[in-house]
Parts: sequence; structure tokens; C-alpha cells
Amino acid sequence: MCRWLAYWGTPVLLDTILYKPAHSLIDQSLHSKLGVETTNGDGFGVGWYSAHNDTPALLRDVGPAWNNRNLRELADHVRSPLFFAHIRASTGTAVQQSNCHPFRHGRWMFMHNGAIAGFPLMRRELTLLVDPGLYSDIEGTTDSEVMFYLALTFGLERDPPAAVATMAGVVERIGREHGVEFPLQMTLALTDGERVWAFRYSTAQASRSLFYSSRVDALRRLHPDLGFLQHVSGETRLIVSEPLGDLPGAWNEVPENSYGVVQPGNDELHRFAPVAA
Repeated sequence: MCRWLAYWGTPVLLDTILYKPAHSLIDQSLHSKLGVETTNGDGFGVGWYSAHNDTPALLRDVGPAWNNRNLRELADHVRSPLFFAHIRASTGTAVQQSNCHPFRHGRWMFMHNGAIAGFPLMRRELTLLVDPGLYSDIEGTTDSEVMFYLALTFGLERDPPAAVATMAGVVERIGREHGVEFPLQMTLALTDGERVWAFRYSTAQASRSLFYSSRVDALRRLHPDLGFLQHVSGETRLIVSEPLGDLPGAWNEVPENSYGVVQPGNDELHRFAPVAA
């Protein structure tokens, strides 16, 4: 499937989170330890926000992240307080730029690891549920992008957790109508540029891996000599498909059937369940 990371906090260069960690997302594109596939080379994408524009910038390409010279060049020059980065392993849809994550609509970004099982059977029914005013904005052919536009249809901009819960419930209902026992597998992240929501859920209750970083003040106490920790705010967080290294105390598994919110002030962790639809 895929690997991804979301960064929220003190503005940093993209290189700091994408290339420098021992088990960086670039390393995971070749040597994933917890993914379904070891190699994630079917394209990549990076999204970020600047101080002068509410709409996030995107860089997406169909080649593997590990040897993309433009990505390497960009990473040394782009600084932001919020990054989404994704490396893709296709679950069957075409390797093309419009199928690379993150996906964007207005100020929102969305990325996903997982799949809708039996998606070809139910694609037509799912896409016809997308708001007609949004339908023409769907550019690619992935189940992930359809999930994003269903969530937008169900009120993502007003209440992200409720919209994702409704989307998940619709996918499971239609999947079961087509005889699919376990229709949904998802670890996904979305952001409006101010907060980040991350979800871990699967119908089979065996979701793909997802972790969040410990509080910076706790890490400073554990690792007072680690220079990076001295230059970021106490609210800085990373959410990752798999840990970026083996620093003791740095990573915590996101519980099954839950979602978290990274935001100014206190972060939150809640239970998640699809809304029967």
C-alpha cells in the first residue's frame, strides 16, 4: 500500500523531516518495515502551506521518491509549519500524477494508506453519491480520492470526524451489498492548514500501522543532547505510518478505531466508529 507523514509545528525545512531521519520517508520508499510492501515506488507527493496563501502547494510525480532530483532540490529550500508527504504503492489503479497523494480541495489536503476492497464493483455507486458541485473536481481514478470527495460531500468543512465517519459507513454499507466482507482499510490524514486530523480504522479491525510522536517536553527530558528538540515548540508533532527512527520514547501507536487532532493548545485522541448509513 503506501507510507505517509504529517508534520505540524515550528516551521522547518522539508529536508529535516523527509530526508534526515534514520528511517525517513525516503528510506521507507525502498525499505519499509511495517508496510504491506517493502517498496513504495509508484509515485509520491508533498503538500505544504506558506504564510501568504491559504491554499496548499503540491508537488506530485509518478516516479519513485528516492531518486527524484526536483524533490531533493526543493527539500533544501521550502520551509513550512505544516507538511504532508506520501509515497505510493498502487493497489491497482494507474500510476499517474492525478492518482498521487496528497489530494487538495481549496484549503484542504487529504492522504490515505489502505484501500476500499472491491472498489471496481462499487465505484459507480460511490462516485454518484459525490455532490454534483464537487464531482467535476475529481481528477484521478483512485478509491482514496473518492473517499476524500465523499467526506467533502458529507460536511468535511464543518465537522471532519463526522464527515469521515459517514463516508466510512457508506463505503461499508455499499461494500456489503456487493458481498465484500471487509470493505474498508484506512489510515488517513486531512488538514485545513490549521489543524491535522488522523484516523486509524478498518472493517476487519486489523488496521495498517500509524504512530504519533511524544510531547517535545518529555523527549527533551529523555534526550537533552538532541539538538533538533531544542529548536522546535512544545506543540510540534509528527504523525507517521511507521517510526522515523528508534529513539526511545519517541513514538506511540495510534489505537485501533481512533482518531487524533493536532492543534494549537491540547491535542486530542478519540474513539472512531463509522456512522451506519
